[in-house]
Amino acid sequence: MCGIIAFYDPKINDKQAAIGKMMATIKHRGPSSDGYYTNDEVALGFRRLSIIDLRCGSQPIYNEDKTRAIIFNGEIYNFKPLRSELIEKGHTFTTKADTEVLLHGYEEWGMDGLLKRVRGMFAFLIWDDNNKTLYGARDFFGIKPMYYSNQDGHLLVGSELKSFFEYPKFKRELNVEAVKPYLMNQYNDLDETFFKGVYRFPAGHWFEYKDGEMQTHQYWDAEYKENNLSFEETVQRINEDLKETVDLYRNADVPVGAFLSEGVDSSFLTSLLDPDDVFSISFDDSTYDEASKAKALSDINGWNFFSDKVDADEAMNDFPEMQYHMDEPDSNPSIIPLWYLCKLARKHVTVALSGEGADELFAGYVNYGMHTHNDIIKVFTSELQKLPKKRQWKLAKKLKKMPNFPGRVHMYTNLAKPSEFYVGQSVIYDMDYPTIFTSKDANSILQPTYRNKLTVNGIYQKDFKKVENIDRVKQMQYIDLHHFMLNDIEQKADKISMAHSLELRVPYLDKKIAELANSIPTKYLVNRHDTKYALRKASEKVLPEEWAKRPKLGFPTPIKQWLKEPRFYKQVRKLFEEDFVNDIFDQKKIIKLLDDNYNGDGSHRRQIWAIYTFLVWYKLFFVDYKGTVEKYQHVQPEVDALIKQGKLL
Repeated sequence: MCGIIAFYDPKINDKQAAIGKMMATIKHRGPSSDGYYTNDEVALGFRRLSIIDLRCGSQPIYNEDKTRAIIFNGEIYNFKPLRSELIEKGHTFTTKADTEVLLHGYEEWGMDGLLKRVRGMFAFLIWDDNNKTLYGARDFFGIKPMYYSNQDGHLLVGSELKSFFEYPKFKRELNVEAVKPYLMNQYNDLDETFFKGVYRFPAGHWFEYKDGEMQTHQYWDAEYKENNLSFEETVQRINEDLKETVDLYRNADVPVGAFLSEGVDSSFLTSLLDPDDVFSISFDDSTYDEASKAKALSDINGWNFFSDKVDADEAMNDFPEMQYHMDEPDSNPSIIPLWYLCKLARKHVTVALSGEGADELFAGYVNYGMHTHNDIIKVFTSELQKLPKKRQWKLAKKLKKMPNFPGRVHMYTNLAKPSEFYVGQSVIYDMDYPTIFTSKDANSILQPTYRNKLTVNGIYQKDFKKVENIDRVKQMQYIDLHHFMLNDIEQKADKISMAHSLELRVPYLDKKIAELANSIPTKYLVNRHDTKYALRKASEKVLPEEWAKRPKLGFPTPIKQWLKEPRFYKQVRKLFEEDFVNDIFDQKKIIKLLDDNYNGDGSHRRQIWAIYTFLVWYKLFFVDYKGTVEKYQHVQPEVDALIKQGKLL
């Protein structure tokens, strides 16, 4: 696991100095070593965290005649059979690393042919000096980040936005259009980042860049075609394919552990992996404690169990550093426990497996249609779903206009077109976890420059059109995979783990697992029994029934309690009162919102946290960026200690 950065600009003479400064900003991603390649046109920079072929896998790696060079961030899990195939075809390897398979694979099969063969998570760049072209690709789901800026005849590409800031011609300018979508989502869901002119390269795509022109190609996307397997056969396939995938994902020349919560996703993976070490986190607030259940499963299986508690004062103090590493503001509260979980794990292992992706692939969210626990309402709604589609839609419109009654939300969301109502995770149909901002409410607290007509559902429409002919649940799964998973969950998983120089592997987000999950009939995934039903039943082969049936918690964080604490309320209010805030927000309105939340029932906490997170981030990157770099551009203390002890190659 590493960090990569590159630029194409024939007009910069001292490319080595420029790429060196850019590489320094992402040292945390690769404290083991660095490397670079430059010529008259391009510069490629690399920071390495050694995982495979510890002593010989440094990058850039070259082909036999050194006319092609590659830098790579990620893991190719099936590289060994591909390596053997390429050797048989006459390619000469100088390392045992998976990186070299990508380079020779490109030479043998081209980009399309290579990407059809690999399984893994990746962002890589290849400079081909024979045709003076830069090639790049991002993995199927966007597990590994890749940003780019293509302006005025030069190209920037890299793992983290902050590395762009050291490019001599880069102008750090806020993308004002991103502020409102962020407030509605808790993350930026636009293609363009919070920095004007910088974009996320799309998942499942590759590019070729030559003479100032960039061409982009799609090589993979989720497809939904139901198979003919019985439920029993489906459960068996889930077990077989997950076991095979986890076995691939355990490959490393360093210790591999696992994150373990009380939920079924991580418990299932960890049981298949059967690692020596597992890691869990909890809060000093006893309401949020997943560690005790995780320890119970560890004791059953004989794993070494490591846990820690998040201290509220420490978390609020460290929060700016978390947002620095995120590059863009993200107010998902689960960033906080993830930060301390990664910090804990890094003291013991270099690689950890985690359960991201199971909800999107196996339909684990209640928003997919599980809005009641009443079996009578569930059965009645199932009967209504047998009506012709047009009659269902007509009934849904009537339900939408009715006063609320028990079962109304469940019936409406199971009868209406998802494209008319679905807004992903920005609205949770659970009053203990309220909405963020509606479009109207977001505009009402923003200054005129930052207002626009964007809505969450409107942003989704382009993707809804791609899947309008498949069933409701799979439409919503597709949306979450391409929005919430891509731009929130995967971003925090990568950025927070790499802040601690820890490689996080996510077996559910494997191409083989996705293709199986996407072919499973919806009735096996979400039904009157549960969400994620087929996966839960599959897990019973290795898990006690109690763990298989546990409801989803989603890394709960006591934001509600913290914002009711006088010391944290004062801390947040102090930031809300700073002069720069009124340039972006209606300062009086957001202070009133904060005061109402503090003096009331805490129901505005998601809105408060979204505003607070943005202001923390904005202050870091626009008010005092020099101070930010001086404070946070370093490897974490636990990683530095490993380096000094000679335990990190």
